[in-house]
Amino acid sequence: MGLPPARCGVKRVPTTATPADTGRFAALVRACHPEPTAAVTLFATALAISSGRSASGIAAVAAAVFTGQLSIGWSNDVIDQERDAAGGRTEKPIAAGGVAPGPVTLACMVALVACVPLSFASGGPAGWTHLCAVASAWVYNLGLKGTRLSVLPYALSFALLPAFVALGLPDHPAPPWWLPLAGALLGSGAHFANALPDLATDARTGVRGLPQHLGAAGSRRSAALLLATGSAVAVLGPADLSPWRVAVLVAVTALTVLGLRLGDRHAFRIAMAVAALDVALVVAAGTYLT
Repeated sequence: MGLPPARCGVKRVPTTATPADTGRFAALVRACHPEPTAAVTLFATALAISSGRSASGIAAVAAAVFTGQLSIGWSNDVIDQERDAAGGRTEKPIAAGGVAPGPVTLACMVALVACVPLSFASGGPAGWTHLCAVASAWVYNLGLKGTRLSVLPYALSFALLPAFVALGLPDHPAPPWWLPLAGALLGSGAHFANALPDLATDARTGVRGLPQHLGAAGSRRSAALLLATGSAVAVLGPADLSPWRVAVLVAVTALTVLGLRLGDRHAFRIAMAVAALDVALVVAAGTYLT
């Protein structure tokens, strides 16, 4: 006869998360690049709201962009794990040993698979457009970041983002010309701003994208010029020139130039702040996606 269950010596498995589990989950979240993931998702959601889409349509846009951005962020850390470790990138969770590559890879694949049906929830034209934007970012992660063409995926993906939102509307209208142009310019500026803090590390690990070829001064000027030009298109594109639009544009341009002088470590946050202001101005101006 066997022993009673209470005396069989089987250890109970704890049902609560341990500090180690919590730490790994936090590292997994950090590996998705949470700031740009959240920012791009909020930008797309704001445009969807301003376009007059239904609640379900807005949710579809938010979910598709969120999962796409998760896959992009996680794939970046998985693909670059050896380079990040060699460069001493302690802020990268995989390189720092905060989380193993396996769970990040699994999370990345789940997000990428989920992104497909969520993208097509807005219809065929919109779905293909968003998947092209995600694929463009993946091409950057897979190697284009190390070439002189590194800015192109940023330009393409950010240009396609408002097109995805517009094409999900009834009759699938194309967005006005100025909106993808503004997205491409702001995205390109964000690329140069994002590269600024890591130029020295990139030089040691062999990354030779366009910002690395231009150097710190050239990348800083490129970021400022592209962000300011993108702001001009976003602010002046929706309507006729008016004094308040000119005043806003001057203020945003000053924020761009002065912000980039505060230090390279915060350059990408400045770029995201400028993009957020531009999106807010587009939304405040009314519905201009059709």
